[in-house]
Amino acid sequence: MRVGITILPEYPWNEARARWRAADELGFDQAWTFDHIGFTALLDTPWYGALPTLGLAASVTSRIRLGTLVSSPNIRHPVSFARDVIGLDDVSGGRFTVGLGSGGRGYDARVTGDQNVRHRGKRFAEFVELLDLLLREDDVTWRGEYYEAVGARNVPGCVQRPRVPFVVAADGPGAMEVAARHGAGWITAGPLSASTLDEWWEGVASIAGRFEAPGVQRLLQTDPAPVYALSSVECFLDFAGRAGDLGFTEIAVPWPRLEGLWSGPQSIVEEVAAVRPPAAP
Repeated sequence: MRVGITILPEYPWNEARARWRAADELGFDQAWTFDHIGFTALLDTPWYGALPTLGLAASVTSRIRLGTLVSSPNIRHPVSFARDVIGLDDVSGGRFTVGLGSGGRGYDARVTGDQNVRHRGKRFAEFVELLDLLLREDDVTWRGEYYEAVGARNVPGCVQRPRVPFVVAADGPGAMEVAARHGAGWITAGPLSASTLDEWWEGVASIAGRFEAPGVQRLLQTDPAPVYALSSVECFLDFAGRAGDLGFTEIAVPWPRLEGLWSGPQSIVEEVAAVRPPAAP
């Protein structure tokens, strides 16, 4: 079981730096950040861009993989985003993973006027297909239903060949098909409105049972759970064990915040790092 930690882009860099460096030094397998213009539950708190945050994180880490959890068509265009991905793969020395999701109708959609997009699933499938092409090939011309590219260049391309790995968030059949086709990994966060932990785990099991793609890694994003996964070491081990029983190969847990959502003592990060299950080879 690999263990990733999600560090929200809410801290000025002089504070955030220590968290990213600690995630690397403590042995976590992956460090993620949310790629939103603003996060609905934290709109009145500071918020910084995910991509510059990850670029800076690459400069203070040497081992840990870095990634977005997740980037979506709500705020990204495949042509410009491909350049960002290539840049982050370069500055991280080939340690970048791009998480992708279809995007909902929350704050990102409202603030960009994107709420009325029809067929988000179809748009997402085209987004991922074009991004895959842009990262693999140079001089791409594409005319689809939602996107257009005319002579899009990708020199020098990704450090990781043929491109950076995609992990694709998917709960429905259409997005699961995208994950199976393009993803090195698949992500679910389980049901977003579960009122109890048992209800959330039942939802996770139901979703996991519908995803069938041999060889694709499975990542469980724990932040929507009614109980914070880092409430205690015992709670974390329970999450990791139950995720493993359901076939997940990685979990992502939020770094404890100082107050409010996912709040907890900072010391829990070191305690969990000391007891985390060994990663699969």
